[in-house]
Amino acid sequence: MIRHIVMWKLKDDAEGADKATNMARMKAMLEDCRGLVPGMGRLEVGLATAGLEATCDVVLYSEFESAAALEAYQHHPQHVAIKPFIGAVRLERQCLDYEG
Repeated sequence: MIRHIVMWKLKDDAEGADKATNMARMKAMLEDCRGLVPGMGRLEVGLATAGLEATCDVVLYSEFESAAALEAYQHHPQHVAIKPFIGAVRLERQCLDYEG
């Protein structure tokens, strides 16, 4: 199994909206990618919670049965379509893919 974890820190303002609005929009877009390709398992999107420690604003945790399934997800048109928005609102991005 391949685990795919991505964390983003967002800009305070981008795309005509504040950070909180963009966080919610990004969460919805990512959750709409659930089950896009065969071999894709769990997908969770978390947002930083006020009062709890956080060094990022949005986190994606997803599981794939193989590297090929992850690759198919990366190139799926629906996933590719959200990348421009995420690129416009993000300040930083961290990613880790690992077998486990």
